[in-house]
Amino acid sequence: MSRGTRIAAAVAGSLVLMSAIPATPAAAAATILDCDTFVHANDRDLGIAACSNPTGQTWIFRAVVVCGRAPDAVGEWVTLPPGGYGESQGYCAGIFTSGVGAVGVDERPA
Repeated sequence: MSRGTRIAAAVAGSLVLMSAIPATPAAAAATILDCDTFVHANDRDLGIAACSNPTGQTWIFRAVVVCGRAPDAVGEWVTLPPGGYGESQGYCAGIFTSGVGAVGVDERPA
């Protein structure tokens, strides 16, 4: 086997191995809580998740903010008792931010 063939075989093997590893999903839209996500009207660097809890169980959630060229941001965890409402905010900071690109929700049972 020539050197070029060995390199090609190693690369092909690595690609097969990498495609077999399941991707860990990032925070997605809320599936249990009723949430609205938006960008603040006067501050394009502030992402907000506003959620209510329609269940009979306590849940926690936080905003997950995609910040374009700057590092992504997450808001504080908010605890929602049954029937509760709350907001979590994440701020895109730094000189390289291009503002909020998207806002998601990370939710978990408390």
